[in-house]
Amino acid sequence: MTEDKSCCAPQNTENANIRPKRKTTIDVGNFHKEVAILKGGTFSMGSTYPLGYSQDGEGPVRKKKVSPFIIDKYAVTNGQYKKFVRETGYITEAEDIGWSFVFAGLLPDDFEDTRGVQATPWWRQVYKAAWHSPEGSHSTINQRLDHPAVHISWNDASAYAQWVGGRLPTEAEWEFAAQGGLTNSIFPWGDELEPNNRHQMNVWQGTFPDNNLVNDGWYGTAPVGTYPTNGYGLGEMTGNVWEWTQDWFTTDHNDEGTNPTGPDKGEAKVIKGGSYLCHESYCNRYRTAARSSTTPDSAMGHLGFRTVREL
Repeated sequence: MTEDKSCCAPQNTENANIRPKRKTTIDVGNFHKEVAILKGGTFSMGSTYPLGYSQDGEGPVRKKKVSPFIIDKYAVTNGQYKKFVRETGYITEAEDIGWSFVFAGLLPDDFEDTRGVQATPWWRQVYKAAWHSPEGSHSTINQRLDHPAVHISWNDASAYAQWVGGRLPTEAEWEFAAQGGLTNSIFPWGDELEPNNRHQMNVWQGTFPDNNLVNDGWYGTAPVGTYPTNGYGLGEMTGNVWEWTQDWFTTDHNDEGTNPTGPDKGEAKVIKGGSYLCHESYCNRYRTAARSSTTPDSAMGHLGFRTVREL
């Protein structure tokens, strides 16, 4: 299956005995961050999912091994990123250039401070859109402090990760964590999208991009912790927001079998997990093995991150 990646970003049980310690917290500056401690191990990375996208390089399935690491239970929130900015004075790339990409459906009908994206009209180039004003200067995060921080570039995410004494996860670490101890499962909880008719993640429900039925109650981002956690106690590993990884994007997977880090250089970074804009009709990348990419200076309203620490 082939399609345009701009829809996503303009531009098993072999682990069953590798159980993490239950969720814990670590001190980061003057606040607590919920994390999971993963013991690592060997797992199957990638997939041969028949409805995937050949240009994404999901396959072949390959055996990889990751060392123990600590990972955030949830994506970094607006509240957490706000503390980082307040204490460091950091200016994000979206703030620096003065605009970012926003999904058109989140904007008022009479909103003027914007430009369209010709190939993907559901994306709007909105002036003054940034992490603290996700839909432009008329918007605020005051009631969304527990939502994932968005409009965060790879460089912005890396700066935060360094501040908390960590880094972004490698693609292998991210995928190992997302599997939650399952093997060859499509989603972090199994193979069924909505088991028992229960929503497991925040993706588009309806006809994209014009009609979202909002069956789960969320049109844009949802607060972290809204959906059930996976077997490792991690929330929203798929859906809600795409998440940055450390790796440069490649479809050549002849890298090392233990703690792979991808190529030394490239043009785009791997992003994982899909977002609230994903729908099976055009972008089914809300799967553990699915992947996409975008340049490290890119920022969008559906792209966030979480951090890891080595043990």
